[in-house]
Amino acid sequence: MTTMQTPAGRTAPEQIDNHRLTRNQRSLITMAIVGNVSEFFDMFLIGFIVNLLISSDGWHLTGMQSGIILAGAGLGTVLGSITWGRLADKLGRKTAFIWCIIVLVVFTAASALTPVNGWILLTILRTGVGFGVGGLNITSVPYVQEFVPAKQRGLLAGLTSVFIPAGIFLGGLVTKYLGEPLGWRGLIAIGCIPIILLAWTKFIPESPRFLQSHGREDEARKAYAWAMEIPVEQVAALPPLPKETSASYSVIFSRYPRQLLVVALGSFCFILGSFTVQSWGQTLLGQSFKFDAGTVATLFMLVSLGDLLGRLGSAWISDRIGRRWTMLGCGVIGAIGALIAALSTLMVHDGQIGNAGIVFFVGIFIVMTFGDGAFGILNAFGGEQFPTEARSTGLGLGYGIGAVAKVVGPYFVGALMGQDQPTVEVVFLPFVIFAVLLLVGGVTYLFARETKGESLEAI
Repeated sequence: MTTMQTPAGRTAPEQIDNHRLTRNQRSLITMAIVGNVSEFFDMFLIGFIVNLLISSDGWHLTGMQSGIILAGAGLGTVLGSITWGRLADKLGRKTAFIWCIIVLVVFTAASALTPVNGWILLTILRTGVGFGVGGLNITSVPYVQEFVPAKQRGLLAGLTSVFIPAGIFLGGLVTKYLGEPLGWRGLIAIGCIPIILLAWTKFIPESPRFLQSHGREDEARKAYAWAMEIPVEQVAALPPLPKETSASYSVIFSRYPRQLLVVALGSFCFILGSFTVQSWGQTLLGQSFKFDAGTVATLFMLVSLGDLLGRLGSAWISDRIGRRWTMLGCGVIGAIGALIAALSTLMVHDGQIGNAGIVFFVGIFIVMTFGDGAFGILNAFGGEQFPTEARSTGLGLGYGIGAVAKVVGPYFVGALMGQDQPTVEVVFLPFVIFAVLLLVGGVTYLFARETKGESLEAI
């Protein structure tokens, strides 16, 4: 550990606030980023795989079957968000993070062994994958928040979500160049790579705020020392503990109903459109607008780039103009993109697609850049609505309720198709609904408490 001048501050959190960002803090942030990217790569890959299975020998998936498979992953995310949020407050941010990885890898490996036309089994296994993925961002956001300076917390905690679109980019890249030689089973197997993160976690301590709240004060001081790269003797006093060190679901409902409502409704509105695009976008471009598989992969690589820049932008600007105005702006512009996607269907005449596919792509590009780009700060902002003892539980419960949209959206589009193949006609109605919800989501966050620059102890 490198010795340096003792950071100023009466308490350890104040020392972190007055200290520069260290190599160890950057290591934690990077681990969280890599974990989210690699795990969401596996989560989003199913969208590319469904597009392949629709025309694969022995499968011939219908729209309804495809929708159920995609909704299964969403259902797992709902259950995972709620469960892992509570476990992160009970067992620790690090412990929950590790188990999310293990669950994801186990169910991913099993998915690769699905028999031909075993779409029901694939749905069940992808639900398990979603269960692991659902807890990852919920556990990593508080994990990072509780280690970094308040003035940079929006950006640094947001970075855990910012690079998730790189998972979509990698999915497109892998599908484009390895889809044919590896086949769909090989593509799924690549999703087991996150297992290597377990070695990384050996070098990162548990959150100091969690350790202190569970009576492990010596470990908490060592974690603060690790974060600032100073001797443990130079760590200032630990901050006073709240009377309660853990909050159950009933406490969240009774004591923080407004915060829960904002997080749940806001998450639902932003998730419905963006997750449905992530799930169905590849199939709609390929089957409805007649782009070939290689072009679809390329277009979604561009979408992922826009999404990444949008998330980075929302995380960065939230520390400048505030979280609430950032969310409103993302909702309004995302709604415009959804309307463009919906109106693209009016350009189709007598079955001739023409430029409608390009206009649809522009629409979903805007939706993902701003509507999904809001996730650069959405979960970080949601976590900031709750105090330390309730942070993961409150965020996990609120986001988990909102994540019902991950089931509703994919299933809704699949239900519109029924037993038929995807067509242009199914696009208009859902994207008009997405536009309305994105606008509602942006307005919802105006009712949240603005937390820009506040210390976590003051929340």
